Amino acid sequence: MPSRLLAVTFEAEDPAEPARFWAALLGREILEDTGGLLLPGTDTQLGLRFAPGRAGPVGANRMHLHLTSDDQQRKVATAVKLGGRHLDVGQRPEEPHVVLADPAGYEFCVIEPGNGYLAGCGPLGELTCAGSRQAGLFWSEALGWPLVWDRGEQTAIQSPRGGTKVAWDAWDSTADRQRFELLPDGDQQAAIDALTSLGAAQLDARDDGTAVLADPDGTEFCVRPG
Repeated sequence: MPSRLLAVTFEAEDPAEPARFWAALLGREILEDTGGLLLPGTDTQLGLRFAPGRAGPVGANRMHLHLTSDDQQRKVATAVKLGGRHLDVGQRPEEPHVVLADPAGYEFCVIEPGNGYLAGCGPLGELTCAGSRQAGLFWSEALGWPLVWDRGEQTAIQSPRGGTKVAWDAWDSTADRQRFELLPDGDQQAAIDALTSLGAAQLDARDDGTAVLADPDGTEFCVRPG
């Protein structure tokens, strides 16, 4: 059975600050465990985790979130009130999305109402990642999520239940403070073996039993004990 995508981990010098921000913005609770501060997702909405780690350059992160909106101006105003800020990453004035940064410096976009690509995806519409088509195909197999977009070097996958899409596209990324966190459906070693058979490389094992692997792009991810 494929592993389950439990969350995407974001490193931060003060994890509590972005955790509070995102909990308030998405209406989620915060749970503390050995991995940090978890904002649990659902069958159709991606979980987020904030863990102690390094600061990095704003605008060059490997992953960023796309939030959908019924009232874009209101959602942007709410995000700014909670501690977000406007961010210039070279977007053109005519582009309809709004780019912000959270309190830890992670950029995210508030997407305009009526965006067809993210229709029906829920409040957390997409996680987009710097990566190759090969990475997208790997993660489609690893999670058992079908491809819903595959054009050139751009790929996207989505749970069969719908909800948050995960996409890959080629752009420059110099920061590596984010990673997927998987939970095996059963035995951890069996899950690791399945992932390596698909092209992952095993890198390390942490004291808490978490295994660290890399996908075909060399991007690290974790498999927690079952």
